[in-house]
Amino acid sequence: MLARVQRMRNGEDFRRTIRRGAKGAQPTLVTHVVPGTGGHTSVGFVVSKAVGSAVERNRVKRRLRHLMRERVDSFPAGSRVVVRALPASSEANSSTLAEHLDAALSRAGAR
Repeated sequence: MLARVQRMRNGEDFRRTIRRGAKGAQPTLVTHVVPGTGGHTSVGFVVSKAVGSAVERNRVKRRLRHLMRERVDSFPAGSRVVVRALPASSEANSSTLAEHLDAALSRAGAR
C-alpha cells in the first residue's frame, strides 16, 4: 500500500497533473507525470466505470497501487503521477500491467 502522503486525493491535483504532465500511453493504461522539485511524490489512480463493475475496478486499482508502490521511489522527490486505467486493464494479467506501466512511465519521461 502507498503511504498516506504518497496518495493524491485533491481533484485539483489530478486536473493539474493530467493537463500539464507528460503523457505515456499503452493499451491498458495511460500515465501523466509532472516531475517534482522536492517534497513527497504523490500518485493518483483513475479507474472509470468503462473498466467494469465495482469489483473489477477495485481489483485493477489494487493491482496498480501494488505496482506503483515498487516504483514510487524511482521518481524525483515531489513528482506527481496519475495512472488512468483503460477498459483493457481488467482483462490483463499483472505481468502485462507491469510491462505496460513501465513502458508508459518511460514514454512519459519519468525514468
